Amino acid sequence: MRCGVIVRKLGMSRIFNDKGEHIPVTVLRLEDTHVLSTKTLEKDGYVAVQLGFGIKKAKHTSKPLRGIFSKSKVEPKEKIAEFRVSKDALLNVGDKLGVNHYVPGQKVDVIGVSQGKGFSGSMKRHNFGGMQASHGVSISHRAHGSTGNSQDPGRTWKGKKMAGQYGNVKITTQNLTVVKLIQNDNLILVEGAVPGSKNGLVMLRDAVKVKVPEAAPFPAGLYSNNETNELKNDSGKTEDNDVGAKSDNTKGVEVEN
Repeated sequence: MRCGVIVRKLGMSRIFNDKGEHIPVTVLRLEDTHVLSTKTLEKDGYVAVQLGFGIKKAKHTSKPLRGIFSKSKVEPKEKIAEFRVSKDALLNVGDKLGVNHYVPGQKVDVIGVSQGKGFSGSMKRHNFGGMQASHGVSISHRAHGSTGNSQDPGRTWKGKKMAGQYGNVKITTQNLTVVKLIQNDNLILVEGAVPGSKNGLVMLRDAVKVKVPEAAPFPAGLYSNNETNELKNDSGKTEDNDVGAKSDNTKGVEVEN
């Protein structure tokens, strides 16, 4: 079981396949994702890889986190997350992950926090039908109706669908397809919608319900910072800068505002 990555959601766009059909995609960007530490079964009781994403000013970082970053010899990170892995998928501290960690056509799961909609009524929050628009109904057209019971039990059950905060919850969207990788810009194009706001952070991992393709690098696809700005996996094989649809000759992706 491989580790996932932390990415930034830039927005949505579209690309075209060989048949001329447009595919709606969400543009995800990988930013300086390094391995900060590893968890072992003997020392910690479980096996995991701790990743750091992005760059953050040191003055905005707490002292305990500064110690973690200095020990790993990396700059302070914007986000830290752990991913459970198998023993043979452990990485070295300081390794930098690249977009070649995934391959086009692979299924992935995306974990993020949905957009908050604030305090919403029952019709918007739970898709209730509301009450009649006329025929004796007054000032209760969008009300949710009765919420209690009779004398037994004489209370409202926990979890009753009522008005309240809508959104701002953790959501996992499963089995999304990786359409294209733009390695020069560290972009991952995933088909469909991804939970979260623009410029928000989401976690990307291999789909739990679909087998990982054999072409996917194991234990991870690492970034090689050399003069040619190539990406390579652990086996040392270099890959092309653009991977994806053969008929797509565009140099980049325009993100809709």
